[in-house]
Amino acid sequence: MTRKTRSSRKPLLQPSTRLISLIAVAIVLLLWFIASTLQWVSPLFLPAPQVVLAAFFNIFQQGYKGQPLWLHGFASLNRLFWAFLLTVATAIPLGLLSGCSRKVQALLDPFIEFYRPLPPLAYYTLLIIGLGIEDQSKIALLYLAGFAPLYLAALAGVKKIPGDRINAARSLGASGVQVFIYVIFPSTLPELFTGLRTAIGFMYTTLVAAEMVAAVSGLGWMVLDASKFLRSDVMIVGIFLMGGIAMLIDGGIRWIQHRQLPWMGRE
Repeated sequence: MTRKTRSSRKPLLQPSTRLISLIAVAIVLLLWFIASTLQWVSPLFLPAPQVVLAAFFNIFQQGYKGQPLWLHGFASLNRLFWAFLLTVATAIPLGLLSGCSRKVQALLDPFIEFYRPLPPLAYYTLLIIGLGIEDQSKIALLYLAGFAPLYLAALAGVKKIPGDRINAARSLGASGVQVFIYVIFPSTLPELFTGLRTAIGFMYTTLVAAEMVAAVSGLGWMVLDASKFLRSDVMIVGIFLMGGIAMLIDGGIRWIQHRQLPWMGRE
């Protein structure tokens, strides 16, 4: 009699690991409170947690520089959304196509490998000259930042597919389109989700940098503007907001991945 296997649909974080995470966060907050209370660091550089919390409620109620807080958040997320949509619509198909065709890969590789190591801000000025200082240049910058990692993830996913799996489908009479839809694309989903998480991380980091260089709205701009007046409390509020939004976005992708690919990361 075989032993029953445990269900593979376990939560991403077990209760014990959640507790460890909560304890780690609590320790950091406690050290922050002690350091600020005893003034181990000047309040100008490290305001107390209660000061930061008061700054958050003040910005939440009155806004920052004449604009409500939600508008700054919406400006950042709107740029990120359109860039992410364009990235998914182009990087995944081209990555899959390159994995299936060496000629397509040879055509795209020189350009991707050339610009991929470049810091996004290195060519941001060229985008501003060509597209202007408004959102178009920022969306283009985010698109370029996210395209390469997602394209490479899709390409790697195709390369990892065992040849026997494709040959078996063809031997059963599957056409090229059917092989792509029912074999190649599903087999690349683990790499695609990893690529999505990596791409969104690059894009989010680039978004903050772009708003710090040329913008009049957004969370990145708010942090930069606060730094000019040594408002470290506002800066920390902006940093916490950006980090929280990034965690929510990544958590959403991980949740979809867990729902669609429950076997990933399981033994």
